[in-house]
Amino acid sequence: MRGDSFDPDCPTRLVLDRIGDKWSVLVVLALSERDHRFTELRDRIGGVTAKVLTQTLRAMARDGLLTRQVFAEVPPRVEYSLTPLGHSLVAPIMMISDWAEEHVSAVMEARDRHDGDGRDGHGQDGRTRDGRATAAAAGRG
Repeated sequence: MRGDSFDPDCPTRLVLDRIGDKWSVLVVLALSERDHRFTELRDRIGGVTAKVLTQTLRAMARDGLLTRQVFAEVPPRVEYSLTPLGHSLVAPIMMISDWAEEHVSAVMEARDRHDGDGRDGHGQDGRTRDGRATAAAAGRG
């Protein structure tokens, strides 16, 4: 059965939420290199808390994107790996990641121009284009 991303009641949106989450994207990229233990994943990804990474890994396992294998050792060893379904995401995610890395400068420059020229309706001085003070500039924000 094929979903419809534009149908607000379609579960496809749940899938898009999962694969569009930055932590899920980074987990897929890290696990595409090799299997990882939790701390290795956290270190490889960087900037993610243990709590958020745990939540992300559990959700991805629930969605069938990765497996969690526990080895009967002392201390216990746990490794995460992509399932075949998870591996099917590697190519599209790598394309998006490559695009982001290639165009990050242009995006940041566009943000700076947007934020600096008032295209959002607010100039740098906290006034709208027609000179009215914004709520924040008037002390109400």
